Amino acid sequence: MDRARFADRRAHEVIDVRHGADALEAISRDGFWALVATFEGEVTAIRFAVVEQRVGPEPVGPRWAPLDGAWTSSLDRTAYVSAVSQVRERIAAGFVYQVNVCRVLTHELAGDADLDGLDVLVQQGNPAPHGARVRCREAGIDLVCASPELYLGRRDGRLLTRPIKGTAPTPDLMLPKDHAENVMIVDLMRNDLSVVCAPGTVSVDELCVIEAHPGLVHLVSTVSGELRPGVEWPEIFGATFPPGSVSGAPKSTALTTIADLETAPRGPYCGAVGWVDADQGTAELAVGIRSFWADHDEAGHRYLRFGTGAGITWHSDPEGEWLETELKASRLIGLAAGTVTP
Repeated sequence: MDRARFADRRAHEVIDVRHGADALEAISRDGFWALVATFEGEVTAIRFAVVEQRVGPEPVGPRWAPLDGAWTSSLDRTAYVSAVSQVRERIAAGFVYQVNVCRVLTHELAGDADLDGLDVLVQQGNPAPHGARVRCREAGIDLVCASPELYLGRRDGRLLTRPIKGTAPTPDLMLPKDHAENVMIVDLMRNDLSVVCAPGTVSVDELCVIEAHPGLVHLVSTVSGELRPGVEWPEIFGATFPPGSVSGAPKSTALTTIADLETAPRGPYCGAVGWVDADQGTAELAVGIRSFWADHDEAGHRYLRFGTGAGITWHSDPEGEWLETELKASRLIGLAAGTVTP
């Protein structure tokens, strides 16, 4: 059954599916929608007739068969380390200041494998404040998200974003480079929000706060502003997408660098996953990190994919950044592989 699960609500009975600019216009009018946007900018909005608050744990899902084969990476260790070095060269040349470099992991997936089972494992073993499960056959979306990062929240006429930059196994291992990276992206997000918010209302509410998540810690900041009257989702996405924390600064040259160095599309990873309630004027959209999604190749073979990445600055150590991508992936890949117990 097509449905969606978010951290605080469930939705079912799909009554409409919209794509692209039409999706952004639709979520500005009425109804409750699930939204999935790929990093490349393909937006899908799914309207639901029934929305319920989540109460208690999810029911037990189908058994998940551990993925015990080899995962492939769109960038292997050598290629990733080389990409980081190339970013540092571009920084030295003054082309860009910070770039998020990512890779996509892939594992073969049985045709009858049900990601509901994986979703249960992820909820148990890697609970996340912006967790989501979206399955809509009509839209071709089958996704499990355990995102810790808020891309955009909307409530009471205000827009809120909580970019994550800086990752370490423990707080004492956080580097000065991590703090500098966070401040750089906070400045970018302030600029993004200022395009759609009233002058003088954009503020940094928290800066570089340590936040613990399963297996690691992050630096998280909070930026908010008061939306200008009449501004809706086409303008909001136009000003803020893709999220600054998973692109870089300046955003335009960071995106050029990503296109030059990454070898696979990110898909919903690093895009947006969440819900919009147009009737209430509220929304919660996560950055689509820590996400699994199923898709097919041209021959019809089914695959499970998972993205991981790191923010690169001049002070980045290429091997250290590779290890950061490993750290971010290890727990969730372990849950899918059966090597980590929930």
